[in-house]
Amino acid sequence: MQIIRSVGELTDYVAMQKNHHHAIGFVPTMGALHAGHISLVERAVRDNEVTIVSVFVNPTQFNNPSDLATYPRQEEEDFRMLAEAGVSAVFAPTVSEMYPSGTAREHEYDLGSAAEVMEGKYRPGHFQGVAQVVHRLFELVRPDRAYFGEKDFQQIAVIRNMVESEHVDVEIIACPIRRGADGLALSSRNALLSEEQRRRAPGIYAALSESVEYARTHTVRQTHEMVVERINAIPEMRVEYYEIVDGRTLMPVEEWSESDFVVGCITVYNGEVRLIDNIRYK
Repeated sequence: MQIIRSVGELTDYVAMQKNHHHAIGFVPTMGALHAGHISLVERAVRDNEVTIVSVFVNPTQFNNPSDLATYPRQEEEDFRMLAEAGVSAVFAPTVSEMYPSGTAREHEYDLGSAAEVMEGKYRPGHFQGVAQVVHRLFELVRPDRAYFGEKDFQQIAVIRNMVESEHVDVEIIACPIRRGADGLALSSRNALLSEEQRRRAPGIYAALSESVEYARTHTVRQTHEMVVERINAIPEMRVEYYEIVDGRTLMPVEEWSESDFVVGCITVYNGEVRLIDNIRYK
């Protein structure tokens, strides 16, 4: 596996692969890798001749400076996991290498209404930062396919909108959520949980799972209230938002009959650690 630190070296590497007509699969990450990331990488390795993974903690998508400062970092372990998974090259730049002119956004992306709800509402500017770094990475890596986990359900919709508005020639592939044996969605942020918080965290998925059956005989509003009440009853847990939305537009639904694709998206504070998850109702 080749470790690439500079934009120039990455550009040369990609040009060589393109000259050999190799299909390039790309998995953008912020490091602190876990089995969920590796499942994306393994899919990319199966689908393409070349797989490139980026490891870069992007400062422009963090609203809270302390969240950026405490984001887990484990580069050496990340590289070991990626090499074992069969990755061709890893791109691990510094902030100044990624943003030589500084991190200030010079371009506002058209991300559609999907970027204005849920995470967009509670983390203003977050998705513009995501679009900024993903677009920059797409320009450098020039992938044929890019892989994202469905735990970040809203992010995938936003990236699809960015790809369309910026006319980027890449196929976006969404991959299923990977969970622990107790149901907790795998996340780099799980490493920040105390032992007691980690023990309680599966209550998020337990409430979501139970709500699927509950929803068969209850309204959208009743289902929403059940999930929020169940999770808020767990010590140290607080629901920031729970939205039951159309899975394509991400707009809230009031009746189950409004859409044939309905998803519940949730963000929960477990102590000071912010966790996200989602579940499909239809």
